[in-house]
Amino acid sequence: MSVTGPRYLRTVRASAWYDLVVTAGFATPWTYALVHDALAALSTTLGGPAFPAPDPMQTLYANLMGSVVLVWAALRLLRPLPLHGLYDGAARVLFTMWQGYALVQGAPRVLWLFLVVELAGAVVQLTPWVRLRVRGNARAGDGARAAG
Repeated sequence: MSVTGPRYLRTVRASAWYDLVVTAGFATPWTYALVHDALAALSTTLGGPAFPAPDPMQTLYANLMGSVVLVWAALRLLRPLPLHGLYDGAARVLFTMWQGYALVQGAPRVLWLFLVVELAGAVVQLTPWVRLRVRGNARAGDGARAAG
């Protein structure tokens, strides 16, 4: 898949739709309370611990994250660019790292569901950029050998 092709832009949009659906509930205090309760129920259904009750600071951080991700998703839906895929892939690497850190620290196992999707999104969006970089370095090396 080429970063400049229509298939890659569809991937960028699909990633934005996923973000929109998954994070919309985090954007307001009222919807976050519903999402928190649903995730807490899922966690206990899967044999995990009960979630602590949300407090004002936790709600604030959830709302900030939800709001920023919604704006980022809207940008990628309305004006998808290859560069947006690169940056979104990098953000997904960061999200995956912090989710992994939270899991190591004892976060509920339900977080694995999100970690797997974030990691897959990072791989899908970053792989074409890595291939482009490797091809560019190979061409530069070929040119250096020919000149020498």
